[in-house]
Amino acid sequence: MRVLIALQYYLPHRTGYTLHVQRVAEGLAARGHDIKVVTACHLLSLPKREVIAGVEVIRLAAPVRISRGAVMPSYIWHAVRLARQTDTIWINTPLLETALWGLIAKVFGKRLVITHHGDLRLTEGFINRFIEWFIFQNFRIGSRLADAIVGYSDDYAAHSQYLRQWSAKLTIISPPIAIPAVNLDTTADLRGRLAPQGGPVIGFAGRFVQEKRPDLLLRATLSLRHRYPNLRVVFAGEHKIAYENMWEQCSRLVSEIGNTAIFLGMIDSPNALADFYAACDVLALPSEGECFALVQAEAMLCGTPVVASDIPGARIPVRTTGMGCLFESGNVDALIAALHEVLAARAKFVVPAEQIADTFSLTRTLDAYESVLEPRP
Repeated sequence: MRVLIALQYYLPHRTGYTLHVQRVAEGLAARGHDIKVVTACHLLSLPKREVIAGVEVIRLAAPVRISRGAVMPSYIWHAVRLARQTDTIWINTPLLETALWGLIAKVFGKRLVITHHGDLRLTEGFINRFIEWFIFQNFRIGSRLADAIVGYSDDYAAHSQYLRQWSAKLTIISPPIAIPAVNLDTTADLRGRLAPQGGPVIGFAGRFVQEKRPDLLLRATLSLRHRYPNLRVVFAGEHKIAYENMWEQCSRLVSEIGNTAIFLGMIDSPNALADFYAACDVLALPSEGECFALVQAEAMLCGTPVVASDIPGARIPVRTTGMGCLFESGNVDALIAALHEVLAARAKFVVPAEQIADTFSLTRTLDAYESVLEPRP
């Protein structure tokens, strides 16, 4: 089948959102399907068109940025042109052009599938409230015209402002989880560099933004290091984000914590990311809003338990596998207690990688997407 995928950013941009789409797109291409991606050219150095792992990527000029999004002046022309050449349109929301894709699919009689990667949550301010409202209205229009809507879990869908009114169209598909096997030698080397005095090591994987609540983990660190003098908290991911000032807000905490906190920046290599997960004693996910967080399942596959906020969507990996603890979202004392519980008896929270791989089967995820994207006669 011919599938046209629309999303805000694609490779080499790396978030859980883009990794989700990349893994499905490349998996479907490997099965012989014709897969195209239309997205923003977020770096001027990127080619406007290239093939990556069998997926044709079309990047459009995006001279205007609004918050996290990009405005592409030629989008409508390219969307119409590409839609006429495809069987199914698969869009990934939140997306500025959601309503546009709904109308295009209706006009040309194409199957339209929406995967929702999480309700849009921005920081305070009138402009951000308007952006949230506008994107939500776009989603409502697109959803009315969609043939199917994909959610990560029933738990998140039941609590999502976006998804809960579309249960009749909803299909639940587990996110695509993939991580290379851990290299014991390079992991041991990384562990030695991160915690030369033995640790423990708490990991954080994600953007340093308000929604992820890195400040909560930093505050927990101030308390935990009295109990664990050699503690290291290691942040993997961008920490200076252009559209938020969370890093600046946390500057005092970062200064107070000193070398107990280590900032690795973005880890682009999947092998290096596997080493990072495996080098940690526990991965912390203190987010206040999260659809699922692929990093949880990835860490579990690498043998690392997780402490996650007990919020819709984010709690699913821990609940499903038992590989970690949940804590009350936003409660720093509860986070401290949960991290201590895992660190004090880590072995009882470790589940065999084979069991995790079966729980989050990439093959089943690709089968499900192949089914939902198939154009109907």
